[in-house]
Amino acid sequence: MTSVVVGTAIIGPQGLLAQERAFPPEQAGMWEVPGGRVEPGETEQEAVRRECQEELGITVTVGPRVGPDIPLRENLVLRVYAAQVLSGTPEPREHRTLRWLTATDLPTVNWLPADRALLPALRALLP
Repeated sequence: MTSVVVGTAIIGPQGLLAQERAFPPEQAGMWEVPGGRVEPGETEQEAVRRECQEELGITVTVGPRVGPDIPLRENLVLRVYAAQVLSGTPEPREHRTLRWLTATDLPTVNWLPADRALLPALRALLP
């Protein structure tokens, strides 16, 4: 059975919200969209909402899927959903820093390989 990690393409007036990893050491300094593993008994949309609350302290409205499934390793895929902030101000609870990226900014940060594969789909969400 394939497990799912959800990612969240949070789009706001400033662009796409990205976060810089602080750990593990081999990924520190790399960028990703917020998200995490879908827990047993949880829908993917519920996981998006929970992860945004845990990682960023915000409540989001979950939108449609973005881009294709990205294989992370055997039996594990990344699925990204669009979202908008419903309440709260994003703060980096588990990551080094947060940054709003415009379409022009997207290629200027060092993305994790899985997130880099989604850049065309993420760019399409931005003005």
